[in-house]
Amino acid sequence: MKVLGVGTDITECLRIAQMIERHGELFVGRVYTLLEIEYCRSRRMATQHFAGRWSAKEAVLKALGTGWKRGISWRDVEIRNLPGGRPQTFLSGGAREVAESLGIRSVLVSISHCRSHATAYAVAVDEIPETA
Repeated sequence: MKVLGVGTDITECLRIAQMIERHGELFVGRVYTLLEIEYCRSRRMATQHFAGRWSAKEAVLKALGTGWKRGISWRDVEIRNLPGGRPQTFLSGGAREVAESLGIRSVLVSISHCRSHATAYAVAVDEIPETA
């Protein structure tokens, strides 16, 4: 397995809480997919989970080497949890096109959060790893 890119991000949970409070469903629906919204809202301390997914999306795009460029939307990067809890990245739209053009077949991601901050780390690789 060859590493093709890495990315990391840290986000203040308060910042995400303020965005949700200020912009409500417009913000949530623009940034997160329906599965992400359902997951985060089902969790205690939902803001921390929204912030974790925000950081993961940022880290994934850094691993792709693009950042937020034209043709990629927030919802092109979706973070789902496998049954054991491990986060898994799903790319669509512009993010998927960029990944495919670079030979990226998977982006591994790790997310951590506490009351004040959420952080994520992403590694873009040229193979699809086996799920354990």
